[in-house]
Amino acid sequence: MGNASDTALFVSTISKELDFLMGILYSIFCVLSLLGNGILMLVAYRKRLSLKPAEFFIINLSISDLGMTLSLFPLAIPSAFAHKWLFDEITCQFYAMCGVLFGLCSLTNLTALSSICCLKVSFPNYGNKFSSSHACVLVVAVWCYASVFAISPLAQWGHYGPEPYGTACCIDWHAPNHELSALSYIVCLFLFCYALPCTVIFLSYTFILLTVRGSRRAVQQHVSSQTKTTNAHSLIVKLSVAVCIGFLGAWSPYAIVAMWAAFGDATIVPPAAFALAAIFAKSSTIYNPMVYLLCKPNFRKCLCRDTSTFRNRICRGSPRPEQKDPFGSISQPSQRNNKEMSISYGQPESPVACLHCAEDGAPCQTGTTSQRTACILTGSTYGEVTVSQLSANLQADFL
Repeated sequence: MGNASDTALFVSTISKELDFLMGILYSIFCVLSLLGNGILMLVAYRKRLSLKPAEFFIINLSISDLGMTLSLFPLAIPSAFAHKWLFDEITCQFYAMCGVLFGLCSLTNLTALSSICCLKVSFPNYGNKFSSSHACVLVVAVWCYASVFAISPLAQWGHYGPEPYGTACCIDWHAPNHELSALSYIVCLFLFCYALPCTVIFLSYTFILLTVRGSRRAVQQHVSSQTKTTNAHSLIVKLSVAVCIGFLGAWSPYAIVAMWAAFGDATIVPPAAFALAAIFAKSSTIYNPMVYLLCKPNFRKCLCRDTSTFRNRICRGSPRPEQKDPFGSISQPSQRNNKEMSISYGQPESPVACLHCAEDGAPCQTGTTSQRTACILTGSTYGEVTVSQLSANLQADFL
């Protein structure tokens, strides 16, 4: 873990090349996380009045990812490039506590979200009773659950210390080798913050997949497989698989290496293994917003709509120059609202009656030669004339 010096609390134990690579990757993760989670929060704010209870957990997940991004990366990036920890012991404790707090909050949040999805899909009688107030209570419980394990090392149940690779801080994985209380903390952390969430997530999505499979068979017996119900089920399956892969891909490497150090001989665990595992764990801050922005249908639609609106404003510029309307004068809002015109190619447009029909509602004569007509709205009154009756300028504008 390095030697103390006048300029650093501890120094890196991995190569400068690997430290430089970590600095580059952390910088990329930081930018992408700020963009992804910022967009997710913006979309959630735009549709805040129509948020569903389960979507509260998606927002909470984004908050915890942003918290990890803002508290860890600004300290880890310069330390990685400097090849040593640049800050003091108190900052080290703060860094480690934030890493555990926001990391466990994200994992616990995913567990709660999977449980709610399971209730909604597999047990609708109970899931339909889940309200926004229930979601708020559960979100608070998620933070309290994570806080218990994050604050415990500060109360001497477990310890915080430098990471084995020397440019960051986390739980002291060497302490269980010679301290019983630290060992008990690691055991509880593994059981209640990794094994239990994994089990709940897998059971939840297993129930979802079984329910979807049974429902799809029932649907295929009565209607085409291309129905909205089947499409909705496919989206649920994709989201389920994406969340499971993200959970395991991001956190399992670090959990495996940490348990290796805690329950085995910590001195034989290569520091580079911890460094690579930490990179995977921190990548979860960019993975989660990508999953929900791309796979959550209503979030994706809202994002596409906002993106299209923003692009149109950029293309048009602001303010727009005054344009002439078809009548040759400068268009004003009052004038444009006062008179509108539309073209019909020989067919009546409801609710306006066709000029070639009798006023009493008799059907049109099919033998009548169709003519292009213009529907004119003056104030609140519709009128319709043939294009041939318009002035030459208006005919040129329409045709």
